[in-house]
Amino acid sequence: MKMDNIIRVPTVKPGENDYRGEDGLLHCGICGEAKEAFFEGGFRLGGKDRHPIPCHCQREEKAKREKEYQEQKHRDTVFQLQQQGFQNPIMRNWTFDTASIHTERLEQCRRYVERWDDVVNQNAGLLFWGKVGTGKSFLAACIANALIEKEVPVCMTNLAAVIDHDFEGRTEYIQKLCASPLLILDDFGMERDTKFGRETVYQVIDGRYISGKPLIVTTNLTLKELKKPQDADQARVFDRVLSMTTPVLFSGSSLRHEQREEKQRLLKSIFGKEGC
Repeated sequence: MKMDNIIRVPTVKPGENDYRGEDGLLHCGICGEAKEAFFEGGFRLGGKDRHPIPCHCQREEKAKREKEYQEQKHRDTVFQLQQQGFQNPIMRNWTFDTASIHTERLEQCRRYVERWDDVVNQNAGLLFWGKVGTGKSFLAACIANALIEKEVPVCMTNLAAVIDHDFEGRTEYIQKLCASPLLILDDFGMERDTKFGRETVYQVIDGRYISGKPLIVTTNLTLKELKKPQDADQARVFDRVLSMTTPVLFSGSSLRHEQREEKQRLLKSIFGKEGC
């Protein structure tokens, strides 16, 4: 049995406006490019002297479908990383683009993301410290979301949640936190002051220190309080945090207070001064 009688070469089905060119090949009625080509050297396969090739329209359509597929795959990955990365789901919406106020701190945090490869190589962590409501958690979440958009896994949580985590799965959970490319610990120092709590905090901080990966910490504690711990347990934790991070002060008026005042002005314009 001859091989060319077994192999079947696909035949191009003509479109509505397709035509035969002077070369004898089928051409696309839209872009004009050939939709088939001759085998070289007069070769025949399956009794045919030609084979299908994509025209410009078909290549564009394929590229479009591939782009849409990759975009959807990216969105699915980002969604999954956000689901896994944030202990507080509200923070998934905190991004540089949604910030109501653009400050130098915001631009610095944006640059931190842009230079992420250098940050990783230098293990350059950050300590956001300052008064309540000055935007520490918001900008930390902005960093997290911007990195997740680059498909970099990030874990953002607080140590109180780690302490309260299911006992049987706590060890694996802590290991996951320590292995994350970026770990963000929000409201550091607000966890319960118990022996078990302190030991859990040390496990996380020490595990992260050993991992050699970047850490971002937000805290309402002052730098003086961090540098002058009250006891040995605090000392071993605070020392680790300070050795892994560079302090960044968040000062100025409370953004939360300004937002409350803005809401009050809006409501007064609706209900009048007496109504509010």
